[in-house]
Amino acid sequence: MDKEKNIPIEDGNEEVFDEAQAEETAGEEAQNEENTEESAENNEQKDPLDGALDEISKLKDQLLRTVAEFENYKKRTLKEKAELILNGGEKTISAILPVLDDFERALADTHSDDPQAIKDGMELIFKKFTKMLEGLGVHKIETDGQDFDVDFHEAVAMVPGMGDDKKGKVIDCVQTGYTLNDKVIRHAKVAVGQ
Repeated sequence: MDKEKNIPIEDGNEEVFDEAQAEETAGEEAQNEENTEESAENNEQKDPLDGALDEISKLKDQLLRTVAEFENYKKRTLKEKAELILNGGEKTISAILPVLDDFERALADTHSDDPQAIKDGMELIFKKFTKMLEGLGVHKIETDGQDFDVDFHEAVAMVPGMGDDKKGKVIDCVQTGYTLNDKVIRHAKVAVGQ
């Protein structure tokens, strides 16, 4: 059973092996070949270049999606802004329409010769209009006896000789000023004591 074989070695010397050792060596070589093939496949699968290309592809796709989403967002917000500009006064106009209706009714009722009734009707319409403006955030700037404030008042005249207690104070209001939600939309034109 013990057969010996002479296996040549690269340097030309021959070594003697028995058959069991030869089979064991052949099994190891076959396993080494399988391991080599598996490691070659793993190397091919885990090739850093392929992994990097896959990662680049994923990142590029993600970037394109993000850019497209951002572009859609910009278009949507521009459309909303344009709509607000075009229809922003809708609330105000809707609030003013009832006052306009009252004016139409007052003008249609011209058969009345009673000046007091006409005056009372106009006062009611004025109060309704003022209340509607206050509901929209528009408020009258108070000027009577107030200190002159450049943030709210515009001096159109200086009145000399009013005394020291009236110096720097609003004497008269030439045109009423208004604020919208605490922002001045029209300064009150006033005469100031000097």
